[in-house]
Amino acid sequence: MSVDDHTHTKKPVSRPAVQRIGQFRLDLATDTWWWSSETFRVHGFNPGEVVPTTELVLAHKHPDDRDGVRQVLEAASLSGEPFSSMHRIMDARGAERVVVLIGQGRRDRETGVLVELLGYFLDVTRHVAARAQERAQRDIAAAAENRGTIEQAKGILIAAHGIDPDEAFRRLKHASNDKNVRLRELAAVVVDEAMRAGGDCAERVDALLR
Repeated sequence: MSVDDHTHTKKPVSRPAVQRIGQFRLDLATDTWWWSSETFRVHGFNPGEVVPTTELVLAHKHPDDRDGVRQVLEAASLSGEPFSSMHRIMDARGAERVVVLIGQGRRDRETGVLVELLGYFLDVTRHVAARAQERAQRDIAAAAENRGTIEQAKGILIAAHGIDPDEAFRRLKHASNDKNVRLRELAAVVVDEAMRAGGDCAERVDALLR
């Protein structure tokens, strides 16, 4: 196979999306902000499209997160200590985004007076969404696996007592509550016991559920 053949058959390497990071400075004496181009873009604006102010910054915070961010900024403006906040914003296009705000104060070298806050806005929306999707997929897979065990246990009760599926589930649920054992765990024990006992398992399974 030629070098060209190898080139044509090679699959492209997927790379994770680049995280958008923007800088900011807040002049505490004038309450004026400076945003880098990326900070404008994080908020859904073209660079220089608006004049960033504290009012604008807070207006774009998600209503449920706005007060928390205001408190973080107010505390940092008094102490100058390093700060961080992970919260949601509504960008200029109305899209909800998740950002991390990190920064610290800067003091005048001669007077020691706190003069500005400076730091970064990190857009972590894609990262958070990816983690949420992974978690949802794990939960769905676990639920499907657990459901299979419960269905097996229900089938054992149906076969042993000639009851309908709803009654079989009711008995399992009742025993789960009485014993303070998770339904999935109880169902797994029932299935295991039935497998050990073979066809004559009704009494042994009933003993588990009492």
